[in-house]
Amino acid sequence: MPVSTTPQGTPSWRLHTTRTQWLQYLGWLAGACLFLLCWKVISDNTMWVFVEDAGRQGSDLISRMLPPQWSYAHRLWGPMWDTLNIATLGTLLGIAMAFPVAFLAARNTSPHPLVRSAALLVIVSSRSINSLIWAMLLVTILGPGVLAGIIAIALRSIGFIGKLLYEAIEEIHPTPVEAISATGAGRMQVMGYGVLPQVMPAFAGISVYRWDINIRESTVLGLVGAGGIGLQLNAAINSLAWNQVSVIFVMIFVTVLASEWISARVRHAII
Repeated sequence: MPVSTTPQGTPSWRLHTTRTQWLQYLGWLAGACLFLLCWKVISDNTMWVFVEDAGRQGSDLISRMLPPQWSYAHRLWGPMWDTLNIATLGTLLGIAMAFPVAFLAARNTSPHPLVRSAALLVIVSSRSINSLIWAMLLVTILGPGVLAGIIAIALRSIGFIGKLLYEAIEEIHPTPVEAISATGAGRMQVMGYGVLPQVMPAFAGISVYRWDINIRESTVLGLVGAGGIGLQLNAAINSLAWNQVSVIFVMIFVTVLASEWISARVRHAII
């Protein structure tokens, strides 16, 4: 028998009817059946002989990765610098495109419902496609290199930044906007003095957070030819140079830790 709270804050007992109890039982039964069905599908499509041997194969792979070939590290500084540039320039380009899209998508700043629908479509389209898929498409169009990686990161960032920013715009306090509008200010003046000051801290935090995410995503874009340290990672894996792969993993890990620390400090300073 569940307990609910009255508006006065006192607990009250709420009795379930027989119909409600049966619906709950049927819901749990349907969930269990769905779980068993999914497990059967996964089991039928899994080669368990490889799973049984996974422990031995994993330990063998780790033994090949140790000790790391530290002399290979000097060849990774250039690709790692490219990775940082892909993440940083891609984030800046994504911010430049997501900023106006967010204002067009927000319910309280969009000039027309059709414009808002188009802006939301842009945001959803960007969020629905992973940056690795964007990179594959752009490498086919632009050819391999850093430019494809930068644009892939930017296209992926539009949806993330745009969604969080337009939600922040919709949650602003309406009083400053109404006060500025009452003085006869134009639409752009209302935006500049009533909306922007309220959303800029959130916008800065979102941008830094997205840059931190893009550092991680840009490390793998080279696997499809979009530049960065992923190119060296792909080459090392293809040549079975596992002691070089371990060096790349360590460098990626240290870079991600550094970006996490920097983004946390910047967000703390801003917010």
